[in-house]
Amino acid sequence: MPGKLKAKIVAGRHLPVMDRASDLTDAFVEVKFGNTTFKTDVYPKSLNPQWNSEWFKFEVDDEHLQDEPLQITVLDHDTYSANDAIGKVYIDIDPLLYSEAASVISGWFPIYDTIHGIRGEINVLVKVELFNDLNRFRQSSCGVKFFCTTSIPRCYRAAMVHGFVEELVVNEDPEYQWIDRIRTPRASNEARQRLISLMSGELQRKIGLKVQEMGGNAVVGYLQCFDLEGESGLVVRAIGTACTLDKLSSGSAPSTATALPPSSPPPFSPSKPCSRQSSSSDTDLSLTPKTGKNTWPHPQSISIEFPFFTLTSFPSGFLLHVGGVVSARSVKLLDRIHNPDEPETRDAWWEEIRQEIKSHAKALGCHAVVGYSESTSICEEVCILSASGTAAILNPRFMREGCLDVGSSDHRFEDPSPPSCGFCHIPYDELNMPFPAQLTYCYHCRRQKVPDVLFTTIDLPSEAAVTGKGCLIQARLCRLKKKAQGEVNATAISNLLPFMEYELHTQLMNKLKLRSMNALFGLHIQISVGENMLLGLASATGVYLAALPPPGGIQIAGKTPGDLSNEHHILTIQKKINDTIARNKELYQINPTELTEEVLGSPIPELRQRSRLLRSHSESSDEVSELDLSHGKKDAFVLEIDDTDAVEDIHSFLTDLPPPTGFYSCNTEIMPGIYNWTSGIQMFTSVRVFRLSHANLTNQGLNKIFTDLCENLLKSFYFKLRSMIPCCLCHLNFTVAVPEEELIQVLPQHETEEQLQFPLELCADAQPSFSSLERSSPLTEGRSRSLRSTRSFGGSSVTVVKMTPLSFLPGTRIIKYLGIINMFFIRETTSLREEGGVSGFLHSFIAEVFAMVRAHVAALGGNAVVSYSMKECMLMENPNKNQAQCLINVSGDAVICVRETEQETTASTTTAATGSDGTT
Repeated sequence: MPGKLKAKIVAGRHLPVMDRASDLTDAFVEVKFGNTTFKTDVYPKSLNPQWNSEWFKFEVDDEHLQDEPLQITVLDHDTYSANDAIGKVYIDIDPLLYSEAASVISGWFPIYDTIHGIRGEINVLVKVELFNDLNRFRQSSCGVKFFCTTSIPRCYRAAMVHGFVEELVVNEDPEYQWIDRIRTPRASNEARQRLISLMSGELQRKIGLKVQEMGGNAVVGYLQCFDLEGESGLVVRAIGTACTLDKLSSGSAPSTATALPPSSPPPFSPSKPCSRQSSSSDTDLSLTPKTGKNTWPHPQSISIEFPFFTLTSFPSGFLLHVGGVVSARSVKLLDRIHNPDEPETRDAWWEEIRQEIKSHAKALGCHAVVGYSESTSICEEVCILSASGTAAILNPRFMREGCLDVGSSDHRFEDPSPPSCGFCHIPYDELNMPFPAQLTYCYHCRRQKVPDVLFTTIDLPSEAAVTGKGCLIQARLCRLKKKAQGEVNATAISNLLPFMEYELHTQLMNKLKLRSMNALFGLHIQISVGENMLLGLASATGVYLAALPPPGGIQIAGKTPGDLSNEHHILTIQKKINDTIARNKELYQINPTELTEEVLGSPIPELRQRSRLLRSHSESSDEVSELDLSHGKKDAFVLEIDDTDAVEDIHSFLTDLPPPTGFYSCNTEIMPGIYNWTSGIQMFTSVRVFRLSHANLTNQGLNKIFTDLCENLLKSFYFKLRSMIPCCLCHLNFTVAVPEEELIQVLPQHETEEQLQFPLELCADAQPSFSSLERSSPLTEGRSRSLRSTRSFGGSSVTVVKMTPLSFLPGTRIIKYLGIINMFFIRETTSLREEGGVSGFLHSFIAEVFAMVRAHVAALGGNAVVSYSMKECMLMENPNKNQAQCLINVSGDAVICVRETEQETTASTTTAATGSDGTT
């Protein structure tokens, strides 16, 4: 589809002084798209030039519009020497290519330089005219919408869910090409930024083509990642869920993120018709991700395709049963890619990982994996690939007619369970379980079996019955490894990984039981590799599901019961544990109704078994040793104290203090057990770096440092937000990295209006979302008012753009999605101390990233970014040379939100709302 791109340069303001003699600047602008470049006239001696250029016109194909950004470069004119660069602006054209998209990009954009940061602003107008498409062999995917949100977007309904799409593109990294061995920082950084922008656009277009082939028009849960492989190359990967979305008319938007009109549930759309297959235990599970045509065996021998779903929340009734978390990790050597004797490629690596995930899901009796994500951790030539999700069975009533075997005798499909507990019911065969587990009849319906504990990577289903409130639960782990190269290094890491996963899992289980909870949602486990250590960080939201049995206690068992001093020590720890459990029950308001045979109306054998008292200390050590520690075969979860490390581990999770009174925290979108929200939502991001000394390089010392780092980061949030009680920290996203030897970096995200700065002893970055809580009644649906507020800036007013990692803003309605925001920035400094050290450098860079994201959203006509995420924050520093470099990748959905008030309004009023009532 040929088209015409038009750009107009209007003005600049607050430019830096480039001519020291006059303290002014002779600025002009280069506008480049593809191989065509236009220039404005030079505006002499001004820091606020008024170019008012003509329209610069580019004749282009639409695939180029998708692949390339419009590049705007501001320069200072010099008569006798080379022109000096002031900075650049990259404008993504893709949002203008949707049928219902904005017709123009117009606004003030920060002028960004990779060495000096933001250097003023430039006012730009951009338009696109597309002609009719007569070429059926075109390579563009114009019109396919992309959403970062991992639920069905708020003002759409899912007419069809097609399945999993993935793609990756590879290129050489300009930072490591031979010509840049003697690198000029600005040229190298800008070449890298431009290349990543091009690769990102190409990747999105290729995934869009796959979606079109499947008959879809959107990608939901779009997750894009960058792998900086050093000399091996630069990889941009993405996964998502292909859907066909229908726009809801104004005023009929569902009140929850996943609600759909009850009359038309979203069917699956296999690319091939479903067919009956003979029942077989070795049904083929082959996966061909490149075509998106993946065949999965239904539990009733029905062919169901596209097993992976990046969604974490779903329309009611979509999710039938949950089997549990499935994950796979693989250690690869990047130098193998360039070895002609090794046929391995990155595609083959991910294919292998996905096959393993599928086999795990099949073992759990499931045909789909929901809440699916992929990630990497790279250190020199070693790359750890990770993938995880939640094995599930999806409701066959949502599938295309003819796919369901109506003759099935399986009660799970003919007679679905009550919706509030059905997803907890086990999908696997009780007599042939893939792992030992204690099953009981559901405490809600008494008809199906449920496990004693449930781990998932998805958000809490809206229909789930929860007792009390939820809370954030984290497991942290550091493990030293010897420095090594090549296969020796990869083998050492491979040997460590299973033990780290087991220890993280055990920590999570201990902390879950200590809070008297029985389920985890939003589970995210990161393993980060460094030269001499591995870091593990697991985050999840713990809840008490009413359908699952109450958790048993935690029982301490010692190796030498005859030793009186040791026995006294064990009794002391046991008392602390019992007191902590009792205190947490009260804190989180967990007081489930005691189920008895009289209440239930019929006997349940498991209830009698569970009603026994905890084992006494007088029981023999032989009996204690029979207990399986991994899954709670008995009433109590038994911890063996066999050395000082075990005692330290118990002390560490006993000192894992809850948030202060009035604070609640979780890493899911909605805080379980809290339903009264205000519209006072804010976001902040914090980064901390910790440089280790050789004195504390032991496993125990590292664990304490890492734990203290995460705890202190959370405490700093509570301290800064203490005036906003009661408040909730939602969607707390932690990322951890070991960017250099003896350096730990942690990043969490959170919501607050002000840019919060913390001393950077440790590098942590968090992106949580904060919202204060209503003290009285919950919000009511109603009339809409505009969210748009304005502030004075440089003599003019600008739109204030709200940012949140949530997929919604409480108290508002999203009336339009304007496109995806996907930006990559590099910042470098040779004056680290002068910029306030690592802390000042990082936080000023993050503030600049916020400003650039907000400017691009405002230029599209938006007033908010939802599902905002900082996926990469890579820091490299050299304090001795006063140098540092940081790379940040951010993404989100640009939207127009309107406020909810108490009266109904017409669709026209909603659409045309332009008031400026301010924000709460």
